[in-house]
Amino acid sequence: MSLQIKNLSVSVEEKEILRGIDLVVKKGSVVVIMGPNGSGKSTLANTVAGHPKYHVSDGEILLNEENITTIAPDERAKNGLFLSMQYIPEIEGVTIANFLRTAYSSVSGKTVNPLKFHAELVEKAKILHLDPDFLKRDLGVGFSGGERKRLEMLQLAVLAPGYAILDETDSGLDVDALRIVADGIQRFRNSGGGVVLITHYHKLLDYITPDIVHIMRDGKIIQSGGKELADDIEKHGYNVDNKDKQ
Repeated sequence: MSLQIKNLSVSVEEKEILRGIDLVVKKGSVVVIMGPNGSGKSTLANTVAGHPKYHVSDGEILLNEENITTIAPDERAKNGLFLSMQYIPEIEGVTIANFLRTAYSSVSGKTVNPLKFHAELVEKAKILHLDPDFLKRDLGVGFSGGERKRLEMLQLAVLAPGYAILDETDSGLDVDALRIVADGIQRFRNSGGGVVLITHYHKLLDYITPDIVHIMRDGKIIQSGGKELADDIEKHGYNVDNKDKQ
């Protein structure tokens, strides 16, 4: 069981962005993708999630051996794929609790008992150091950076997908928030979830040991290794012995 990306090439408005990406994410694994701005990291995340802006010109995306390259984003979500949003929208009048209950019902196809769901939601929120009153707030309205990221972790805990693509989840976090996010990711991993962790930063990897680190540049994976590769990037930047693997 895995999320597989095979020889994926992607274009936007006839401009090629990704060039022959190969990637495997197994259950219970953390795959880290690093790279400078404009290297194609977010394009990869959005393409896997099914954003219509991105055109797959070659290759395929397999979710547990099923080809999902052309299916709609909501069907991908129902099949167990989760993509975090870098920017959570602000929606007045929609509470976090109602948003999460609706999302869970939509993805799972199950009828939800509101009282039972809310009780379970409160317990999951406490694990992430979120006050139960947080669940009464309007979605995204007046959120700090740390609150937005913890909401992503709460979504992950509630929806319990098979695989999660986390795009810049650690961006702008202080040490305490970083630890909480890392704990949320590790809990998901321990439950058997597979993670694609897209990041600019090395700090989150002080709390999570990745199975593999890939470096992207100009739409290609140019180097792969363990955590030591991320350590080298932290020390020397993205110009360290980057030999094209193609």
